[in-house]
Amino acid sequence: MKKFEGKVAVVTGGARDLGRAVCIKLAELGAKVVVNYNSSEANALETLALIKEVGGEAIAVKADVTKEADVKNLFAKTREAFGDKLDILVNVAGGIMGRKTITEQDEAWYNLLMDVNMKSVWLCTREAVPMMSAGSAIVNFSSQAGRDGGGPGASLYATSKAAVLCFTRAMGKELGPQGIRVNSICPGMINTSFHDRFTAPAGRENLHRTAPLRREGEAYEVADLVAYLASDESSYLTGTGIDINGGCFFS
Repeated sequence: MKKFEGKVAVVTGGARDLGRAVCIKLAELGAKVVVNYNSSEANALETLALIKEVGGEAIAVKADVTKEADVKNLFAKTREAFGDKLDILVNVAGGIMGRKTITEQDEAWYNLLMDVNMKSVWLCTREAVPMMSAGSAIVNFSSQAGRDGGGPGASLYATSKAAVLCFTRAMGKELGPQGIRVNSICPGMINTSFHDRFTAPAGRENLHRTAPLRREGEAYEVADLVAYLASDESSYLTGTGIDINGGCFFS
C-alpha cells in the first residue's frame, strides 16, 4: 500500500516548478491531489497529465490564494471532489516578484509581497484546519532568504518568508494538541524558472564554486522532503524550519 493511499492533499502554486514536483510526488505515493493555480492554466493541465502518467488522481482549481473568496472556493472545490477530510496542505504559492531597494519600495509593493508570501499561507491554513484531524500535516514554503535576509533588493521577500517561519512555529504550538503537525522548508538555490528570472548567472556560477555540494538543488529533492514532512515518518516533528540548500551557511 502506498503511504498516502486514501489521503487528500491541496498544493497551492502546484502548476509548475516546485509545486509541480510536489504534486507529482504526493500523487505517486497515493494521495488525491488538488493542484491550485492562478494564471497558469496550461501549466496546471500539464501537471495533471504528468500525475496521470504516474497513476495518480488529481483536479486543478484556479484560485488567487491572496483573496479570501478564492481560497474559500478552492477548499469548497476540494470537498466537492474528494470529501470533507483533508490530510495534507502544502503552501507553495509565493514569489519574489522583482527586486527593489528600500527607497524604491512603496506601499503597494509592500502589500504585494506580504500578501503573496504570508497572507496566502494564513488564508489557506485557516480554511484547511477545520477539514483536518489528528495525523494531518501542513508544510509551508519559506526560503533561505527568510534565514539570511535575502539578496540585494529582496528585503520584503525575505521578511515575508521569515514571517512564514514564525507563523509555522505558532501553528505548531496551536495545532499540536489536535495532532496536526506544521513545518516549513527553506529552499536555497533550486534549479527552477524562479532563479532563471530573478538570479543573475554570476550568482549561480558562484554557488557552483562555493556551496559544499557544488551544485544547485533539484525540484524532486525538495518534493522528497515535503513528502517526508507530510508523512508519519516525521511524526515527532512540528514547528520546524528545515533548510535544503546544499550545505550553504548564512551571513
